[in-house]
Amino acid sequence: MTSASTIERTDTWDMVLVHRVFRREFRILPALVRAVAPGDTARAEVLGAHLANIALGLHHHHSAEDDLVWPLLLRRAKMHAGLIHRMEAQHHRLHEPLQRINELLPRWRDRALADDRDELADVIAQAAVALDEHLADEEREILPLIEEHLTPAEWKAVGDRGKEVLPKGKMALVFLGSILEEASEAERRRFLGELPLPVRLLWRLAGERTYIASRDRVRVY
Repeated sequence: MTSASTIERTDTWDMVLVHRVFRREFRILPALVRAVAPGDTARAEVLGAHLANIALGLHHHHSAEDDLVWPLLLRRAKMHAGLIHRMEAQHHRLHEPLQRINELLPRWRDRALADDRDELADVIAQAAVALDEHLADEEREILPLIEEHLTPAEWKAVGDRGKEVLPKGKMALVFLGSILEEASEAERRRFLGELPLPVRLLWRLAGERTYIASRDRVRVY
């Protein structure tokens, strides 16, 4: 018989790092968008491309949870069904502002009109509030359930789903940098230590420089 002490426990620590990216970017983007002068399509394109990537990343993040996490928890943690359904409802509520962002973005990137800019900034801010509530609930109440009820292999499948849609090439370094930006030194060492050696070498050679250039291009007013 396998003793409890030898059973590998699911560890969700890396999810918190990913959540920080979504929180940070949705928090700072409304002011960045509002600062774009009417008609400045070059600046609208820079911010629009960044916002599109962040919104798409959040969509894939939620889709993985919808497909791979909630069904397992509903079967194995039935006494918490109300909580899990609340998470599903929060995803549904976030879909509306995210869909509106997707509708507004092409028009604003193309013409940079003030009305589109202002509505877009308002919708991003609306999404940021809902996202903060959802991620706080998830970290406080759902991650402990995942650690108790999902196996490491099942949790790895969630991460693998995310890796399937990660950007490639230069944008992969930008994504990695966005995760490491607010990581503690211990978190940074652990996260990099779990990456393949070629990725770690690429990050060491060009990653931080690539990320800083991309970050500063987005955040300049």
